[in-house]
Amino acid sequence: MANLRSALRDIKKSRKRAERNQSVKSAIKTFMKKSRTAIAAGDEATVAVVSSTCALLDKAAKRNIIHKNAANRRKSRLAKLQQQATAASA
Repeated sequence: MANLRSALRDIKKSRKRAERNQSVKSAIKTFMKKSRTAIAAGDEATVAVVSSTCALLDKAAKRNIIHKNAANRRKSRLAKLQQQATAASA
C-alpha cells in the first residue's frame, strides 16, 4: 500500500478510470452482439444499430480505451458481415 498522499490519490484515480473504461468495454461488447444479431435477423434497424456501434468504437478509440486498429478491425468485420447479409438476401 502506498504511503504518500499523492500516491494514494493516484491509486484512487486509476481505479475510477479503470471502472469507467470497463463500462465502455462492456457497452462495446453489448453493441457488437446487438449488431450481429440484427444483421443475422435482417432487421430494418440494422443500419442504425451498426452505425451507433461504429460511433461507440470510434469514441472508445479516441479516448484510448481500445486501440484504434482494434476499433477499425471490429468496424470492418461488422461492415463485411452486413455486406454479406445484404448480398445473400438479394
